[in-house]
Amino acid sequence: MPFNSFSFWLVFPFVFLIFWCIPVRFQKIRKAWLIAVSYFLYMNWKPAFALVLLFVTAVTYFGARLLGQGKYRKSILGWTFGLLALMPLLVFKYYNFLNDSLTDVLSWLGLHFSLPGLNYAIPVGLSFFTFQALGYLLEVYRGETEPEKNWFDYMLFVSFFPQIASGPISKANELLPQIKQPRVFVFSEGKQGLKYLLWGLFIKVVIADRMGMFVDVVYADYTSYNGMTCFMASLFYTVQIYCDFAGYSLMAIGVASLLGFKLINNFRRPYFATSITDFWRRWHISLTRWLTQNIYIPLGGNRCSRMRCYFNIMITFLVSGAWHGAAWNFIFWGALHGGIQIAEKSLGLARYEGNSMPVKILRIIVTFMLVNLAWIFFRMPDMSDAFGMIGNFFSKPGGPDFSSYGGTNLLITVLALIVLIFKEIREEFFPNKLLFIDKRPVRWIAYLILFCMIFSLGVLDGGQFIYVGF
Repeated sequence: MPFNSFSFWLVFPFVFLIFWCIPVRFQKIRKAWLIAVSYFLYMNWKPAFALVLLFVTAVTYFGARLLGQGKYRKSILGWTFGLLALMPLLVFKYYNFLNDSLTDVLSWLGLHFSLPGLNYAIPVGLSFFTFQALGYLLEVYRGETEPEKNWFDYMLFVSFFPQIASGPISKANELLPQIKQPRVFVFSEGKQGLKYLLWGLFIKVVIADRMGMFVDVVYADYTSYNGMTCFMASLFYTVQIYCDFAGYSLMAIGVASLLGFKLINNFRRPYFATSITDFWRRWHISLTRWLTQNIYIPLGGNRCSRMRCYFNIMITFLVSGAWHGAAWNFIFWGALHGGIQIAEKSLGLARYEGNSMPVKILRIIVTFMLVNLAWIFFRMPDMSDAFGMIGNFFSKPGGPDFSSYGGTNLLITVLALIVLIFKEIREEFFPNKLLFIDKRPVRWIAYLILFCMIFSLGVLDGGQFIYVGF
């Protein structure tokens, strides 16, 4: 049940009220309530998916308990339960891709053989809750976290409804202590949660969903549009995916805050990054952290030769690409980011510590354009269409054509983007200036404007979030 749907906002007030009406001393009842709500909302997508969620939860819970006993060989237990936890992800997300790839290779060799394909939808949030549970199992394996003994606490840790569909991916030492601690409603936390919700909903329904209307039309029939129109569509998608994913993350943080929980912020103004390396410190922060701790560092990280370090970076980004989708365009997208990051490190461009604002702005623009180029491979269904879209930039002259989008939509988009850019610039470059904006009357006027823009200009159709598909 998406955060931007009317159904969710009909249900959530009851979830909120019942949770806080249960006395603090009845902690078990509060947790049971949150578990029931989490599974109910998850089953709203498809009831059978809850069995996959329960399987991954049970495997990692019992696997961690056995690892903690120290009676068995850790490596065998770790590999066994790790692969079991990954099994639903491998079957649902990668079976058809691997089967099709193998069939193509065999056909190229003159052999005609294929296994039957699977016709099942991918369970919602499978990649997210699998990585969260697997991350916990790996932490126990490395001795960084004690095995959780309380089944219901762990069950809530994996299934907590604000984050299950699209993250953020929490660590055990971040969320489990909060689950165990009695929650007391703090007004300031609730107020902050509402702010996150308001801003997240604004950038999702007013910016992302509206820009998506233009993106969907152009990307679906890019050969019919000139180069500038295709380029503008690529820029629109770059902004759309940020506002869509950051909007979800902010709403997840907001909903969790209203229930007394704190989740990691997944974004830190990524399009102001001065390099691709910097971009991944700002974009999908919880996934970057997971990949760093569970792929990059175990491979050796940067505590090795330069070539080995570059190899580790590339493997990590190939895993990132495959995590996002079972298709060659996602793997190429990951390889592209990995390759650019390796080039930055070899040239000494990974970090920027200068004080020259013109140089910093130039680096921001170059990084943004590289990210924009990579998003084309992410958005297109296959490699040939991605290269065809890029080829259109240079082969078909002409000005941008927004006739399919409409003047009203374009005007709304420009107004909303001005609001977004102003907020991002202020937080990035002037966090301790323009203090008049923080005065209470100005803040309340801003909240009212955002609220009115959401309900008068937003695309209120409950459209799905992009990352739910991953």
